[in-house]
Amino acid sequence: MAALDETDRAILAELRRDARASMTAIAEAVHISRAGAHARIKRLTDAGVITGYTVRTDPVLLGHHASAYVTLAIEQATWQEVSARLRAIPEIEHMALVGGDFDVLLLVRANDARDLRRIVLEDIQAIPSIRSTRTILIFEDFDRA
Repeated sequence: MAALDETDRAILAELRRDARASMTAIAEAVHISRAGAHARIKRLTDAGVITGYTVRTDPVLLGHHASAYVTLAIEQATWQEVSARLRAIPEIEHMALVGGDFDVLLLVRANDARDLRRIVLEDIQAIPSIRSTRTILIFEDFDRA
């Protein structure tokens, strides 16, 4: 795929703002024809730039009154096994393999502090290849929507 141009980036910004926007609204917002917007979105999707559409939600209104970033130090050769086990924990909203002082960063959404404790101490720390965890509580979320 050719490099993204300013129009592609503008289309992506519109879709990130509102993935339900009509083709007409996107075309008007980026000053191109409806057919042009449709063709560009299809090209971006076919190339794998657009991988899907999602809904942003308020975690507190969903009942998740305790959220945290949890960092993990793992045994270096066990990422595939660890990631498979972590994917099975439904409260993990996001997972990333990172470089630095720790190996994995998780975003965990829990019903309350007791539930968060269970997830970290019983579910995550039960994975044998995890050497250590560190929990960073989230007091308030901000979305760049």
